[in-house]
Amino acid sequence: MRLSRLIPTTLLLFVVAGCGLLPDQVDETKDWTAAQLYAEAKENLDDGDYEEAIKLYETLQSRYPFGRYAQQAQIEIAYAYYRYDEPEQAIAACDRFIKLHPRHPNVDYVYYLKGLANFNRGFGVLERFIPSKNSERDPGASSQSFYDFEELVRKFPDSRYAEDARRRMVYLRNNLAEYEVAVARYYVRRGAHIAALNRAKYVIEHYQRTPAVPEALEIATTVYRELGMDDLAADSQRVLLANYPDRAQALAADDGGWWPFRWQLFD
Repeated sequence: MRLSRLIPTTLLLFVVAGCGLLPDQVDETKDWTAAQLYAEAKENLDDGDYEEAIKLYETLQSRYPFGRYAQQAQIEIAYAYYRYDEPEQAIAACDRFIKLHPRHPNVDYVYYLKGLANFNRGFGVLERFIPSKNSERDPGASSQSFYDFEELVRKFPDSRYAEDARRRMVYLRNNLAEYEVAVARYYVRRGAHIAALNRAKYVIEHYQRTPAVPEALEIATTVYRELGMDDLAADSQRVLLANYPDRAQALAADDGGWWPFRWQLFD
């Protein structure tokens, strides 16, 4: 009986001892120099293996936190996160670099990359593959992206990235105005006329010269009519007629002629 009881215990001891004999996982990079780590990380980045590139850049920064390789790794790991569809990590990496190296010769690129990360963050996963309306984009990410590009253009007006940043700012501004108009339409459909009017006025005042302005004026005119504010409706329509004569024809006040427009627009 004693022997039979000892057998399981003996086997357990052998198993435990055997586990101690297994070789530890070998870190092939433990003796690599900063140059070797950077070269390997860059090769993985260029090959599109962003996950492995990120691991190597992190290893480089932890072992060799100072020097030109570490600085370049901080930039490239932000790009790797961006391409790996990790915008939050990319933005955080950009913020760290800007804080630590505000006068780095490539800091303009980091501002640009941060803007791109926020620009794409405005799209959901499905929107990457299925087209959607611009007004359905996340306005918070779009606003932040606009601010990032604006900061780049203001601080580095001659940067090689400034021209593309300006074009994206125009696109984002148009989208933000379109979003406000879409919300105004939503409020009108639900009879929230004051809320709709506030959104339309915000577009008129803050997004001048965007394609959304004439529709904002149409909404304002229609809502003013609905609320019985004929003088304000006439003023709004006059602005529409002076600046967008083609659109104003739909609102010709001819014995209540704005009503067909209203139902066509909101129903």
